Amino acid sequence: MKQSKKSRPAKFWPVMGFATLAGMRSMSAPAFLSHYLSRQPHAGLDGSPLRFLQKPFTAGLLKLAAAGEIVADKLPNTPDRIALPVMTGRLISGALVGAAWYKSRHGSAVGGGLLGSAAAFAATIVSYALRTGISDKSGVPIALVGVGEDALVLASGAALISAQRPAASEWHPM
Repeated sequence: MKQSKKSRPAKFWPVMGFATLAGMRSMSAPAFLSHYLSRQPHAGLDGSPLRFLQKPFTAGLLKLAAAGEIVADKLPNTPDRIALPVMTGRLISGALVGAAWYKSRHGSAVGGGLLGSAAAFAATIVSYALRTGISDKSGVPIALVGVGEDALVLASGAALISAQRPAASEWHPM
């Protein structure tokens, strides 16, 4: 039975969502994606080096890393997200989630990785400008603005993964 285009899981928009999270909090995107994939493994990742994201242990470690990043982000000596090493981590995170999502949908990991990296770059720049701009204009400490950003990331990530429903033929139990 051939599926209509409408019923196929989307590749582009979920990657844009996950990569936007990567631009705001680099560990949040892989944590949310791994959480999702560990509960709904996809056959597209069978035999792929990216299949580790489907493991519950990986999901747990990534959640711990994401929680640590939320705390570290508020420390005064934490470098800005636009600093080269921090930006590089966000680009890698965006590329990872983009590659894994596309590959899980039987698409090109390279294409997904490039899209994810580009979207994470844009989200990093925009979220930095918004966070610093809100703090400068309102007088609210930047760490407190960061708490609001954390809430946005957590709510957006939860909404993103809850909106993803794989077709029965596209996932398999581990």
